[in-house]
Amino acid sequence: MPAAGEAKLSLVTLTGMVVGSMVGAGIFSLPQAFGKATGPLGAIIAWTIAGIGMLMVAFVFQSLAQRRPDLDAGIFMYAKEGFGNYLGFLSALGYWAAALLGNVTYFILVKSTLGLFFPAFGDGNTLIAVATSSVLLWVFHSLILRGIQQAAALNTVVTVAKILPILVFLLLVMMAFDWQIFKENFWGADNAGMESLSAQIRNTMLVTVFVFVGIEGASVYSRYAQKRRDVGTATVTGFLFVLALMLAVTLLSYGVMPKEDLAELRNPSMAGVLAAVTGPWGAIFVSIGLVISVAGAYIAWVMLAAEILYAAARHQTMPRFLGRENVAGVPANALWLTNTIVQVFLIISMFSDYAFMIAVAMTSSMILIPYLLVAAFGVKTNLRGDNALTLSKGSGAETVQSLVALLYTAGLVYAAGLKFLLLTTLIYIPGTVLFLMARNEQKLIIFNHVEWFVFSVLAAGFFAVIFAVARGTLII
Repeated sequence: MPAAGEAKLSLVTLTGMVVGSMVGAGIFSLPQAFGKATGPLGAIIAWTIAGIGMLMVAFVFQSLAQRRPDLDAGIFMYAKEGFGNYLGFLSALGYWAAALLGNVTYFILVKSTLGLFFPAFGDGNTLIAVATSSVLLWVFHSLILRGIQQAAALNTVVTVAKILPILVFLLLVMMAFDWQIFKENFWGADNAGMESLSAQIRNTMLVTVFVFVGIEGASVYSRYAQKRRDVGTATVTGFLFVLALMLAVTLLSYGVMPKEDLAELRNPSMAGVLAAVTGPWGAIFVSIGLVISVAGAYIAWVMLAAEILYAAARHQTMPRFLGRENVAGVPANALWLTNTIVQVFLIISMFSDYAFMIAVAMTSSMILIPYLLVAAFGVKTNLRGDNALTLSKGSGAETVQSLVALLYTAGLVYAAGLKFLLLTTLIYIPGTVLFLMARNEQKLIIFNHVEWFVFSVLAAGFFAVIFAVARGTLII
């Protein structure tokens, strides 16, 4: 990641960070994920809702980058500034947890891809798959500790390399597109009423969140931007490009295979779709593209995960030891903590038959609170405008955008469902130890009255999950 004294990041590089962060493993799993949940009609509605909602979130990031240039540490600083130390901490913790869980999905999906050709890798969570993933994890870790020169620029190059296979996939599938198959898939159910369509759309919401995680990539690195306005421009430009890719991959796949067959594909399901068009070499081609994509996304996300802990420590929200750099300018302690937890989750994945989908849902759930707090801070900033660095209240358009973003992110919290929201407490409550350490270092009171209430609600959820798992009424 950029160190002090290095050249600032250009608009192209910042856009590459946004696209590189969002285009990882998720896009390669869209045909199966949507095939399980809905048909083309439901997919169009779901992507429209997600597109408008996340575009509003992108506009909020754009607006805040301009109106609050003093908050240069990205997503968690908005929560801290707007709602206090503990909610700022939970935002940082949630974002960090989403980043490391995203890295877990990358490893599982790569090994699942290899399982297409080497059965020992299975669905990416067999013993040999986890062992191989662990070796790769610590090889990457060692390389990063030595320092990656021009890491952000490298991410831009890799981003271009991984977009090309996706564009080739779209071209080949477009040529084989069959309108009759598409029409038969259209409703997504034999007797499609509004209630069933509504359920279909809800079932896709967490998938759309997962593939858009990374939209804040430029915001996290805002302090390195050559021009402050480039942060917002990169966020919106990168988002619109990725939305077009996601929509095309999803809808074109419905014109190649029946919905039921899409639902049965193993991940990466894009490989199965292209194989149906071209034969076995299509699966190999997509698999190579996935490996390139995941390698690039891993570089972006391990940087983001370490940066958020490092930035939070610098702003006294995390313990001081996470703000220390090694001689290469890498936040080594933050990197060690991140990859140790990734290792733990890789081991846990061996004991779940649905490791990839659970990791996807958990990644999406963990990112919801940071996004919700950013949207809420956007509303607060636009309505009040009472900070010296916020010159005036927001325009009518900015206020509407922030309100829509808040409604959308609140709706996502509902769509996530109680199970996965409760499961997030398994990270929030143990993770609060880091907050206690930071407050103790500064010799400050731990919580105010509101923060005690928030902590109590999370603790109640934590013990409810432990009790439900112990009784067998909740299966992870």
